[in-house]
Amino acid sequence: MIAKTPQAPYYAVIFTSVRTDNHEGYAEMAAKMIELAQQQDGFLGMESVRNEYGITVSYWQDLNAIQSWRNHVEHTVAKDKGRKEWYKSFKTRIARVEQDYGFVKGS
Repeated sequence: MIAKTPQAPYYAVIFTSVRTDNHEGYAEMAAKMIELAQQQDGFLGMESVRNEYGITVSYWQDLNAIQSWRNHVEHTVAKDKGRKEWYKSFKTRIARVEQDYGFVKGS
């Protein structure tokens, strides 16, 4: 589903990854992180796809909200486990969204 975001500006955290063959516990941890992120102040939404690469974009009100999420204890545990077990490589990018527009067929 496409995230419903507010009028720009806001921020996007783009997490791109390549997984290992180890899938044990990954889906459960990913679901827990989504649930936890949604509870954070400043969280605006998320979109995620996985094929050969995984791409997750989360949207945040400001840089302080992103920093708080980055330092959240449970998120830190998940990141450490990801480095050790689930990811061959990953890249995180933070961008300021200056424009936001779209289209919905039939509306």
